[in-house]
Amino acid sequence: MNTVAPNKFTSARTAVGRATAKKASLNRSVLNKSVLNKAIVNKEYALFCLTEGGIALARRLQSHLAMDCFTSPELLESEFMDADSGFMAFEDGFASTVRKAFIQYGALIMIGATGIAIRVIAPLLKDKMTDPAVVVLDEKGQFAISLLSGHMGGANKLAQQIADILDGQAVITTATDVNQVAALDMLSQQIDGEMENFRTNVKTVNQMLANGKRVGIWWHPSLRCEKDRYDTRGFIPVDALDDRPELDALVYVSYERTNLVLAIPTFKLIPRRIVAGIGCRRGVKAERLTELLEHHLAEYSFEPLALKAVGSIELKKAEPALIQLAEKCQIPFQIFSVNQLAQCEQEFPVSEFVRKTVGIGCVSQPVAWLMSQGHLVGHTLREQGVTITLGVLHPC
Repeated sequence: MNTVAPNKFTSARTAVGRATAKKASLNRSVLNKSVLNKAIVNKEYALFCLTEGGIALARRLQSHLAMDCFTSPELLESEFMDADSGFMAFEDGFASTVRKAFIQYGALIMIGATGIAIRVIAPLLKDKMTDPAVVVLDEKGQFAISLLSGHMGGANKLAQQIADILDGQAVITTATDVNQVAALDMLSQQIDGEMENFRTNVKTVNQMLANGKRVGIWWHPSLRCEKDRYDTRGFIPVDALDDRPELDALVYVSYERTNLVLAIPTFKLIPRRIVAGIGCRRGVKAERLTELLEHHLAEYSFEPLALKAVGSIELKKAEPALIQLAEKCQIPFQIFSVNQLAQCEQEFPVSEFVRKTVGIGCVSQPVAWLMSQGHLVGHTLREQGVTITLGVLHPC
């Protein structure tokens, strides 16, 4: 899905969604045919090794991790290497291959000196929200060092996974992990959440947690059934906002438009739980469709950032307004066939005109029904050739 300039509806969407979307697309990318030995990137990780010891260690990992393994042409052609090893030679040198892999893979694993890894990736670093994970191993497999993108990129988790495989030691230095408390950016990932001013707020809250400050967390009642699934170590549970313990700050988790005014700093984490089934006439303007969706979300006090996906009938899969709406919101556009929608059509009022036009008597309601597993909200908006039905996802 393409990324477009944010508008008023999407300006607060954080880099979390963008980074996730980037990695999902990168894992399906095809490398330029002239590089990396004409390899197709179909693995999650790229592993680099420069010594025979590194190759031996890589072989121990191959059966556990989905990796493309790269080494020098000299080692690839040596007697040490089996013909069916699955390794590929560096193309145009080690640094060049790393540079290409940095934008193609979700994570890089390097077997060798940390200094070498730092020097080769230093010119490539752009943003902690989008840079891939980098984990460095010594060739004996004693240590797995989380070097880059420990939280958002998943390097901490990968380092621990590798250490477990090799019976080694993960080296993780992020302050929240060292102090055995949760991190707000990781919690946001776990709940599929969004937040205004994400980078600044994450830094503030994580520093408070690492420094032992009293940071509370309050969950909207509809989300409390799932809160025990997530890592909230270090947060102080708050059951009632009007009966809070003494706190230095509060994180509140809600998809409703509630803005707390307290004497302490507050940070709102918005889980993406709202879906929208949409039907529309051909040629409707994207701006008008966006305005109507904004209005309908506001009618039920839903945060725009809580929107997880939009959907429609297969006939509308190429409708420009729907495609543009999904792109602007940076969310999936889900398509349903007539046969799928017919399974629940009987639950809703139908229009014979709509049936003659698209093959089924209603669109937005059955789409939202399927997307939310039957948890619809309120009435269906019908205005200017557009129908919108909202649903709420309930993971538990």
